[in-house]
Amino acid sequence: MTLIRNFLKAGNTGSLLLLIAVLFSLFIANSPWGLHFEQILSLPFGWSGSVVDLKYPLLAWINDGLMAIFFLLVGLEIKRELLKGELSSTQKAILPVFAALGGMLIPALFYFLFNQKTETAAGWGIPMATDIAFALAVISLLSKRVPASLKIFLAALAIVDDLGAILVIAAFYSGAIHWLSLLYAGIVLALLILFNRMGLRSLAWYLVPGLFLWYFIHHSGIHATIAGVLLALSIPLTTKKGPSPLEKLEHALINPVHLLIMPIFALANTNIRFENSMLEQLGSPLSLGIISGLFLGKTVGVSLFSYLAVRLGLASLPGGSRWSHIFGLGMLAGIGFTMSIFIAMLSFDQPLTISTAKFAVLIASLLSGLSGYLYLKSIGKRAS
Repeated sequence: MTLIRNFLKAGNTGSLLLLIAVLFSLFIANSPWGLHFEQILSLPFGWSGSVVDLKYPLLAWINDGLMAIFFLLVGLEIKRELLKGELSSTQKAILPVFAALGGMLIPALFYFLFNQKTETAAGWGIPMATDIAFALAVISLLSKRVPASLKIFLAALAIVDDLGAILVIAAFYSGAIHWLSLLYAGIVLALLILFNRMGLRSLAWYLVPGLFLWYFIHHSGIHATIAGVLLALSIPLTTKKGPSPLEKLEHALINPVHLLIMPIFALANTNIRFENSMLEQLGSPLSLGIISGLFLGKTVGVSLFSYLAVRLGLASLPGGSRWSHIFGLGMLAGIGFTMSIFIAMLSFDQPLTISTAKFAVLIASLLSGLSGYLYLKSIGKRAS
């Protein structure tokens, strides 16, 4: 519970910074400095030689490097919840797992219905993701108008959702596989697992090999951010005395990720230059698929699959909550900002298509967040 409270606290402040970064990025993109900003993001950094190749544009360092740290935190949260948190038993896990599954499958289906046999069909993963920071920030604004158990349920749902997004990225949005690099990555991962089995507690035993794991994963064709998740799963959680290495690292990463890494990601990746063609594109299959998937598909998927889990006797509603709360929670799950934009950039190559997808994600997330907040606030008033 302490980690969840810390996450909510950091998430609230981080969400405000994230919003500021989004607005500032949009301002820059639509100002005379927009072209200069893009040039800065394209500047190469690093070093490249005959043995080591580490020279990439600044934007690549942000999306492949900094976001690997974001995924490391996500992986730590997933492992903790699976071993000793809200997903640690079948009874606890069934409802958020069902809800997250519905919240991934139904939005993907909505997108598919609009985009089947089109050039944008590959973007089906975009509306599957929930932005855990923004969603938790919105529900925390409701304070006592919603049961505390609902906030924990949303956190567990979003964590399962993140796991699903990670698997989707690894399976469907990676490049051609370079098997030798993948073999080296497997050797490093085996070494990390060995350190875990040996009971080594110092984080240096994991973080230093983790850098090599990132490098080999990056060169293998699998998206580099997956290295963060694999590293997280190798770090020990249970120890005899004091906080575990996993808990220490999670505590250390919460603030940097929410207060620095995610705002930097937003600043670099939401620099959308508004054009008349983008407004026209709101009626395109791409935009309709993303907006309907996040705004409607998430609500339908989370509500329907939660109902099935309870109706089949597999789970029960969170303490003090009603079906109207689950419906409102489904709306908030449609806030897909960070992960949805990330998947959009992996899905397409054309700048206009990427900008259109980002714009649709922004609109869908705004609709979902505002609707979910107002709806849950209204039923909170009626209950009080």
